[in-house]
Amino acid sequence: MELIIASNYDEMSRLAADKIALCLKDKPECVLGLATGSTPIGLYAQLVEDFQNGKISFARATTFNLDEYRGLDPQHNQSYRYFMQKNLFDHVDVELEKTHVPDGANSDAQAACDAYEKGIEEAGGIDLQLLGLGHNGHIGFNEPDDSFPVGTHVVDLTESTINANSRLFDSIDEVPRQAYTMGVGTIMKARSILVVASGADKAQIVRDAFFGPVTPQVPASVLQLHPDVTVIVDAEAGSLCA
Repeated sequence: MELIIASNYDEMSRLAADKIALCLKDKPECVLGLATGSTPIGLYAQLVEDFQNGKISFARATTFNLDEYRGLDPQHNQSYRYFMQKNLFDHVDVELEKTHVPDGANSDAQAACDAYEKGIEEAGGIDLQLLGLGHNGHIGFNEPDDSFPVGTHVVDLTESTINANSRLFDSIDEVPRQAYTMGVGTIMKARSILVVASGADKAQIVRDAFFGPVTPQVPASVLQLHPDVTVIVDAEAGSLCA
């Protein structure tokens, strides 16, 4: 594992975008695993700028997002499909049919999850998986548990995650209580993994996840066992690791 402590959020975003840009240049037909949340917004903006400046192309790439709220239509302004369109897909040359987000509108959980796993497998697996880091150590929507979930599955969101995401909805009652998410096993199959985290409120979990024991109570800690992980944090998030 490589830990990079950037001086601030903008530098963290640039360094993370450079890792993804390098993947696109080295393997134009690469399969990218993408993440949502506030932390990746900056790096997506950097990638859009790189594309507009002719430095990179997504034309041959395929993408799979980590997760999606169960019960939200893709056009809902808080769906993760909407987020990706707004922050990345609408501004680069990626082919829409090559972008994949779990189908939150599909009420058949097993069918939705099986189809997603099959899609990743048929694409040849994920070359580079981008991850954010939840305050409780969740990656995707894999919450603290007694074991590490393997494949894409439906999950009940914890109150802490619901509370954290409620700022994006008109009220906490509108926040979905379930989501579809890649499992830890699916994430760990990626050939390389890139984690981003920012802010002082992430400092303790960064230390716990990457320098503490490997435990499903801190889902991100399993990344210590992956052979190719890069963690890029800003100075505040890395303050307990310096």
